Amino acid sequence: MDLLKIGDYEFNTRLLLGTGKYSSIDIMIETVKAVKPALITVALKRVNIDNPDEDIFIALQNIEDIILMPNTAGAKTAEEAYKLAHIGKELSGERFVKIEIHPDTEYLLPDAIETFNVCKKLTREGFYVMPYINADLVLARRLEEIGCVSVMPLAAPIGSGRGLLTYEFIQMITDKLNIPVIVDAGLKSPSEAAAAMELGAAAILVNTAVALSENPIAMAKAFDMAVTAGRKAYKAGIIDTVSHARASSPNLDFLL
Repeated sequence: MDLLKIGDYEFNTRLLLGTGKYSSIDIMIETVKAVKPALITVALKRVNIDNPDEDIFIALQNIEDIILMPNTAGAKTAEEAYKLAHIGKELSGERFVKIEIHPDTEYLLPDAIETFNVCKKLTREGFYVMPYINADLVLARRLEEIGCVSVMPLAAPIGSGRGLLTYEFIQMITDKLNIPVIVDAGLKSPSEAAAAMELGAAAILVNTAVALSENPIAMAKAFDMAVTAGRKAYKAGIIDTVSHARASSPNLDFLL
């Protein structure tokens, strides 16, 4: 079976889901139940521990066979992300943490220096660190070297729906890294998720494209199928592109 391996965990799906932007917690929960993603990210700054009825952690922890991955979205510095990572570990009971540090409030692009610094610290403490980064091969290699269990390069700016803008750069990363490359942010449609998987991505994380669709449950299922199809195509061996035509049938002398 072609399992997704992250750290010492194995998953039978290659779809990850975010939990923001849904019209209600109930719809988010039903969407999660419909596809059973490998990991579910929860922004710690959105957790309402004072109101159990609105606490996403409590709602998700009642679902069997899911693993929560707290994320540090909203952090502007390594110090903020470090504190949030430890809070997340206490709340979830898991070692997984998605590091997001984006001081720029317009494009929400990740800060490479702050991200590297906090990842180095957290990996030493035994966290399963999964950083959100620009599609930067040099940075991705450095993060692999310090012990991150995956890297999560963006396809396009968060929530933009602009698709796989970083196609060629993600190809470079998937070609060179030995840890899972999980494409995150900016995807609009399942076909884009399939295209990323065909490049050799290990998994896809999607939020906005599902949460803001007219039917989040149906859209999540569509992404799940697209991720599976893209993985199968990659494993099957996609043909190379050539500049000239290639006949499907041989020349037959008896027709001449």
